[in-house]
Amino acid sequence: MTLVELRYLVTLAQEKHFGRAAERWGVSQPTLSMAVRSLEQNLGVLLFERSKSGIRATTMGEQIIAQAQRVLAQADSILTLAEADKNQLSGELKLGAIFTLGPYLLPQLIPSLKLIANQLTLSCYEGYNSDLRHKLRTSELDAILISQPFTEPDVVTQEIYREPLQLVMPPNHALAAKKIIALDDLHGQTFLLLSKKQCLREQMVAVFEPSAKNTIECSSLDTLRHMIAIGLGISILPSSATNSAIFSSQALVTRPLQTNPVRLISLAWRASFPRHKAIDAVRRAIHVSSWQFTTAPETSGSGLLVDNHSW
Repeated sequence: MTLVELRYLVTLAQEKHFGRAAERWGVSQPTLSMAVRSLEQNLGVLLFERSKSGIRATTMGEQIIAQAQRVLAQADSILTLAEADKNQLSGELKLGAIFTLGPYLLPQLIPSLKLIANQLTLSCYEGYNSDLRHKLRTSELDAILISQPFTEPDVVTQEIYREPLQLVMPPNHALAAKKIIALDDLHGQTFLLLSKKQCLREQMVAVFEPSAKNTIECSSLDTLRHMIAIGLGISILPSSATNSAIFSSQALVTRPLQTNPVRLISLAWRASFPRHKAIDAVRRAIHVSSWQFTTAPETSGSGLLVDNHSW
């Protein structure tokens, strides 16, 4: 039994005439007749009653024709899905982002992506680095935005931009009077750190690691910023978290650090993921967003290097 035979069967039931059914498929009448006869022989039942006055489906034939229509509808839906996948800039793209990036990048990314690929539907998910890594490998996410260092077998990682890490403090803090902060200035200060689940914590302590007695741990950036605002300590935060619209310059101030530390943000996706144009659209949408910090340079050519030997 083949899909072609089922299509001939359904068409013959509709036309009730071998010649007209064959004409609809652009085949000869004997070809269509032989296909229907072959189907009857394979099934071991008579599908049509044939007479000089015409043909009509048998009782069993009507049941099989109805089932054939359902099978063909399902087959057509598979073809539709495959055809849609050929247009890589349509359909859903599942994008993950780390907690310390999502609230600041996604509100700018989504409108920009709409302009670049308006048929692409973005489903966003925020999580910890380890959570995003797992969901990417299990295909629950198509791509993730993470901070470096990040390595994973069979996953392509491309740097998207770099953003400065700055000292954040209340405006009445003694260090606010300085234009540039040296690391020696931080000794003895009460320091606010994120929890160990947050990958940004590693980048904070890579810049300056305070003593345990001078540390307060927070679960989120919002909590950390509120605690800074009421004078409980200072911290090191990425520019995206301090340049956002919800950041109040009257409540907090930032100063550059003498060592000029940066956070590297990368886009990662499975090497086997077939929709490279959708990934490239996300990358371009980030680059055209109105960021105030340094973005990674555009790659040469039209977009991502999508051949395996170029990764």
